Amino acid sequence: MAFGTQDDTDEVMNEINMTPLVDVMLVLLIIFIITVPVMKHSVNVDLPRASNQPELIKPETVRLSVAADGAYFLNGAPIEEEQLEALLKTEAAKEPQPDLHIRGDKAVRYERVAQAMATAQRAGVRKIGFVTDPQ
Repeated sequence: MAFGTQDDTDEVMNEINMTPLVDVMLVLLIIFIITVPVMKHSVNVDLPRASNQPELIKPETVRLSVAADGAYFLNGAPIEEEQLEALLKTEAAKEPQPDLHIRGDKAVRYERVAQAMATAQRAGVRKIGFVTDPQ
């Protein structure tokens, strides 16, 4: 036995050992063969047939428009700023609560739109959206 010499038996093995892979696959195959019949043996129950229509109640939409001069319009009708909170409270009390869509003119000051949104939140409106024109 000489040190520093290399025998032919010390070569690196460059093949994948397939035996463990085949063993794992066979174990998985046996597990599936055993569990599939167990899953199929369930209690047969003849379920009754019934058809139902889900009740689709869509909440109405309330449109709040803010004109270029800062005037408010609720569903197309002009309203005063003092009336806005009372009208929105009556809308918020409805069940289901309607969605509020705010349409602000692009020339209006942001302050007027923010005041309308704050008034709607104080009135209890939970769903507020902004309407814009697509480009």
